[in-house]
Amino acid sequence: MTFNGPIGGLIDFAIGGGWGSEVPKENHSRVAVIRGTDIPKVAAGDFSTVPFRYESDKKVLNRILAPGDIVLETAGGSSANGQYTGRTLLITQEILDVLGPTICASFCKKLVLNKALVIPPYFYFYMQDLYKSGRVASYDSQSTGISNFQYEAFVNNEVLQLPKLELQTSVAAALSNLQCKINTNSQISKTLEDIAQTIFKSWFIDFDPVKAKMSGEKPVGMDEATAALFPDSMEESELGLIPRGWKIEKFGEVNDLLMGQSPPGDTYNSEGEGFPFYQGRTDFGFRFPKRRIFCTQENRVALPGQTLVSVRAPVGDINQAIEKCIIGRGVASVLHKSNSDAYTFSLLKSLYPRLAFFNGEGTVFGAINRSDFSNMLVVEPPSLLVEHFEIVCGPINAKIRNLFLATDTLTQLRESLLPRLISGELQIPEEMLVS
Repeated sequence: MTFNGPIGGLIDFAIGGGWGSEVPKENHSRVAVIRGTDIPKVAAGDFSTVPFRYESDKKVLNRILAPGDIVLETAGGSSANGQYTGRTLLITQEILDVLGPTICASFCKKLVLNKALVIPPYFYFYMQDLYKSGRVASYDSQSTGISNFQYEAFVNNEVLQLPKLELQTSVAAALSNLQCKINTNSQISKTLEDIAQTIFKSWFIDFDPVKAKMSGEKPVGMDEATAALFPDSMEESELGLIPRGWKIEKFGEVNDLLMGQSPPGDTYNSEGEGFPFYQGRTDFGFRFPKRRIFCTQENRVALPGQTLVSVRAPVGDINQAIEKCIIGRGVASVLHKSNSDAYTFSLLKSLYPRLAFFNGEGTVFGAINRSDFSNMLVVEPPSLLVEHFEIVCGPINAKIRNLFLATDTLTQLRESLLPRLISGELQIPEEMLVS
């Protein structure tokens, strides 16, 4: 059976979400609530931002999500910034295994599809193509600064011609496999970054090896050569107790700090001329920045491996340069005098609370200037210990970079295949069809 008609003919049931209460109430159940802002993260396997609320049992009854349901964002974001409503999430058993009972938030809709006509993953990828191509913008309206999705116009006017179910299944399987590899790489990268940051915190913030030696114990999980790099006592300093022999230094004396500067507007382009240009936090990704704008004038340049820091609101967010790039006034680049990429990145990540303090300074928005940044006091360990941290965590840093490059290739492949498979321009050979 095939289908050719308005999308509304594929939807058996649709209902808006809920929000409930922050505290327990009688006849209310605790549920995870997926908001529009959570959709990209949950799709990538990150559930850290999803809130849990208490919603009335009566509302939960019709709104509880099941595998195969689609969550559609119907309000939020800003079309002025290119973030239209209409983002979607395919609910899977894996998502529910993590979150438990789940509903979508008030500014979203739960869609239950007619599975005799459409395979849910295929419909999800169709919606992804609709969004990424910008066609969803025709169903977006702006009011009081908030984008709203014109749901009735969408289900009545957006016409979809479906292939047979077996072809839908094959297309969805091909795209899902790519997405799974992308998600797996992202999860491995996050785990590796957590490992590196845990080691940094133990060595350079909590001073665990020093405290162990002070107690006459052997540092946990550490060989003798590494343990010998740590002293067995502490001493007072301007920043409190620190390992004996370590120093308190000004940030700018032990790190090369370069504040960005914005080149003239006529040197910018989106065609790839020159080098990637990063103006601020908007360009940052999970670990590495996203190419958006290029620049032909090399005012302030950051090199591969250097840590990029947002120095204008929000202050303190960090990324790492993966290639030579030009930095604008919202970004600074940092490299520790040891030239250790891994130590520099972990150091800046540990300094986030102190840098974020500057978000509350200033009359309009937060910012940190070169003087404040350079004069910030930091604990400086011996150079041999920094070098050893690079030996331990440098390979972790390199693995994260390689995973990013592989993920970038897979993402480009997915973005290339998505419209061609959905439109039927690219056909999957019959012998490869999933039965």
